[in-house]
Amino acid sequence: MRIGLTYDLRDEYLAMGYGEEETAEFDRISTIESIEDALRRLGHQTDRIGHARSLAARLVAGDRWDLVFNIAEGLTGIGREAQVPAMLDAFGIPYTFSDPLVMSLTLHKGMTKRILRDGGLPTPPFAEVAAAGDIDGIRLPFPLFAKPLAEGTGKGIDGGSVLRTPVELRARCLDLLERFRQPVLVETYLPGREFTVGITGTGEAARVVGTLEVVLLDQAESGAYTYVNKEQCEELVEYRRVTAQEDPAVARSEEICLAAWRLLGCRDGGRLDVRCDEAGRPQIMEVNPLAGMHPEHSDLPMIATAENVPYVELVRRIVDSAAARAGIPSPTAKGPAHACDAPA
Repeated sequence: MRIGLTYDLRDEYLAMGYGEEETAEFDRISTIESIEDALRRLGHQTDRIGHARSLAARLVAGDRWDLVFNIAEGLTGIGREAQVPAMLDAFGIPYTFSDPLVMSLTLHKGMTKRILRDGGLPTPPFAEVAAAGDIDGIRLPFPLFAKPLAEGTGKGIDGGSVLRTPVELRARCLDLLERFRQPVLVETYLPGREFTVGITGTGEAARVVGTLEVVLLDQAESGAYTYVNKEQCEELVEYRRVTAQEDPAVARSEEICLAAWRLLGCRDGGRLDVRCDEAGRPQIMEVNPLAGMHPEHSDLPMIATAENVPYVELVRRIVDSAAARAGIPSPTAKGPAHACDAPA
């Protein structure tokens, strides 16, 4: 197949004058090179497209692809991750990962939690703060945790995100409202273990790849998987492979994550974050249907590696899932893909 690649390149936005935190979700050139190399090893031709505006220009010029491998995060708005999928849908071009509805829904953490709650899946009690006047209406017991409503990569989360008094709650909410110009999600703080669960596939064909426990080291910012902890994960975080067969908390985490993946309609591949409450019960914190794809620094490929699933095999599973939805017959079922096959 001829596969286009859509993405937001971090260095490109930094050169435009955007800051480090603003571009934290965007990709390094090494990520694009790794995906491209994997696709070529699987026998595909590749074409680097770039961000949403580049895609729009290419589409207007008449360019088309058999499939687009989309990891574009978008720059502004709660619907930013839906921009590329929406354009591709309009032109009838199949692509990897979730559709515009799922991308917009899951970026809005409050809406996601409402769907999970209605689906009977565990997630911490929460409130949304859209303006300063909403703070006094919060009726959740302390300690609480506050973060921007629609950001990823730990943006807006630091060592002061755990709140123990009304004074701390007000100060944190006002700060986040000012800095991020979007509502704040306030939820019950979960003090227990944290897991990240990787999934590939769509619907009933979706399967758990594996789970890593996120363990903060002594020198890390305490209390949460913060922006700094993620950016400096090699020095501040230990990722431990854990299995459902040996650990009931992991088994329950994988069960609820797979159920959430199917409930929300996520596709092809992604990751969910879980943290345990004071009784050790796993609760879903966030759903990421557009997980990072750097082979060494992103959680989904790290989970795959821990489970002896090579990076090329992970990419193959994602592409095959997307192609199956589009009715493209077994695009990587022959040739180079077999050399990468590995059990889940």
